[in-house]
Amino acid sequence: MKARPGNRFRNRPAPVPDDSLTRPVEEKVQRSLFGEILDWMLAPLLLLWPMSIAITYLVAKSIANQPFDRALEDNVLVLSQQVKEVDGKVSTQLSSPARDILRADDLDNIYFQIKNNKGEVIDGDRELPAPAEEDKPQTGTVQLRNENLRGIDIRVAYSYIDLNKINRRQADGTPHLALVQVAETLEKRALLANEIIKGVILPQFIILPIALALVWFALSRGLSPLAELQHRIRARRPDDLSPIDSRHVPEEITPLVSSLNEMLERLAQTIDIQKRFIADAAHQMKTPLAGMRMQSELALRQTDQGEIHRSLLQLATSSEAATRLVNQLLTLARAENQTPATQLLEQLDLNSLARSVVHDWIQTSFSKKIDLGFEQQDAPVLIFGSPLMLREMLSNLIDNALRYTPEEHSVTVRVIIDHEQALAILEVEDNGPGIPVTERDHVFERFYRILGTNVQGSGLGLAIVREIASQHQASIEISDNSHPQDAAFPGCLFRIAFRLNPHDEVSIEAGYEHS
Repeated sequence: MKARPGNRFRNRPAPVPDDSLTRPVEEKVQRSLFGEILDWMLAPLLLLWPMSIAITYLVAKSIANQPFDRALEDNVLVLSQQVKEVDGKVSTQLSSPARDILRADDLDNIYFQIKNNKGEVIDGDRELPAPAEEDKPQTGTVQLRNENLRGIDIRVAYSYIDLNKINRRQADGTPHLALVQVAETLEKRALLANEIIKGVILPQFIILPIALALVWFALSRGLSPLAELQHRIRARRPDDLSPIDSRHVPEEITPLVSSLNEMLERLAQTIDIQKRFIADAAHQMKTPLAGMRMQSELALRQTDQGEIHRSLLQLATSSEAATRLVNQLLTLARAENQTPATQLLEQLDLNSLARSVVHDWIQTSFSKKIDLGFEQQDAPVLIFGSPLMLREMLSNLIDNALRYTPEEHSVTVRVIIDHEQALAILEVEDNGPGIPVTERDHVFERFYRILGTNVQGSGLGLAIVREIASQHQASIEISDNSHPQDAAFPGCLFRIAFRLNPHDEVSIEAGYEHS
């Protein structure tokens, strides 16, 4: 085995296993589409309904206050007209209509108060609280406020009147203001607000169940095409993979039906590929099995020990070919059935893996008189992959190179790092007859063999290589050998590029520079 000068191999700690690969997947609770839509429709409705009641109550109170406030203002104006000042004394001359406002009705109690310019109560209820100084309005205007009288909430309308204007005299610099207040309790207002709320809320109790029933009915009707589609799919035969007719489904379900049709098409293609694979495998197995049967029958008829020995050698060769074909078929099937759930990826050193695989093929290369070399990087080249699958891939590449490379020529396996593109590159270079450019897209097909090669093989090795590379999201290219040993054998170069482990990319570069 040849190696680049100055190569050094270092031990490194084993990678820490990823918990996410072994952590049990939480089972998701299946939800009903009908229930999901119903929840999203009813939840806002039931949330907005109490808010609507609260807003309606506030609006009803505001509406109920307006006529009562105007009545209080009118009462203040009526009382203000009854205030007189005679000989410097403030007095009231309440007429019978004016006295009627002081009567208590069945629901509300009405209070009034008149004070002179000195703050003395001239008439009315002495316990009625006076307005705060900062709430003092302009003369002649009526203001409203809320107060509490003997533990009862009341609404008060009040105004200050200018006695100088009433007596039509010039102001002497001393303010002559009288306070007039009229108040009432809030029972009538509450009653009116309640009546308004009842008129608005009671119909909602009737409308809400009807709205819920209509929503339920609309959802049932709207989702009925899904039920019909489900019935049509269940009625299909198990082997019917024809596209689902999307002309009779709603526009919103058309993308789902299109996705199902695409899946059915892929499934049909997969089944066709599997059928062709089985047919091709059966056809390929006929040759070694027929040879084994013929050689065994011939050996049974022979009496000469030399002929029997030759027949047994041919039988061993045929059985070896059949065994290799079966193993390759199993490897290809295992590679194709790898899924993210079953694929056990781990961090590995491409240097170590390639070196180990090359070591396994040294004896075979000696028997074929081929120089098998290996060139590696000084630092570990870390990638995520399946060691078993990657070993199988590299083994098929080396086997393919050794089969087509003549004696006294060389095959080289090398590991390269492309730091600029963050790629780990695995190359297998041979000095065989090469692969024409027109054939390079076909050599990865199953059972495909280039005519005129006269080399034993099943045509599955490179198909396995492509499948494993695809499972690892690696790209694969075929090019000419840039330094062939013999002009008659231009050789070829298989180049597979993996993504570097992003967590260890910096440490790789540091180790590479250090080496």
